[in-house]
Amino acid sequence: MPIVEPEVLMDGEHTLERSPGGYRKYPARRVPCTLPAARARGAHDPQGQHGDRRQRLPATGFGAAGREATLRCLKRTVPAALPGIVFLSGGQSDELATAHLNAMNATGAALPWPLSFSYGRALQAPALKAWQGQAANVPAAQKALFHRSKMNSAACFGRYRPELEKEARSA
Repeated sequence: MPIVEPEVLMDGEHTLERSPGGYRKYPARRVPCTLPAARARGAHDPQGQHGDRRQRLPATGFGAAGREATLRCLKRTVPAALPGIVFLSGGQSDELATAHLNAMNATGAALPWPLSFSYGRALQAPALKAWQGQAANVPAAQKALFHRSKMNSAACFGRYRPELEKEARSA
């Protein structure tokens, strides 16, 4: 299944309140939401060379304006027929990216698709830090990757809690 992953940086001085035209013209709506929606509808693929549009999985960043604004823009722009939406970590720390995904899923909002993750750095950073290129550290790196994956899995269901991080460290 093709995953479309635009790189959207979260830094900048734009805010929902400062955006001319308000929500409708907010950069976080136009880029993270509209681009995946356009890709999912088949933009830049007029001949349908990349398969059924409903089988594409758009990846996007978290809107800096918060979970409500992000969910609102996704609901307004992303077709309900898609199999899901995955979020990029966008340079966030591993725990912050997990917390943001959890916040989206814990809202209780009725969404037509599941929200999941397609993290690179936020998933791999703890494992790479534990590994340090040393064969002797492979078990610790595997444990770190398993833990981060487990935390993100919990976040997909709105069940992540920061206390889970502490419980894992003390185990």
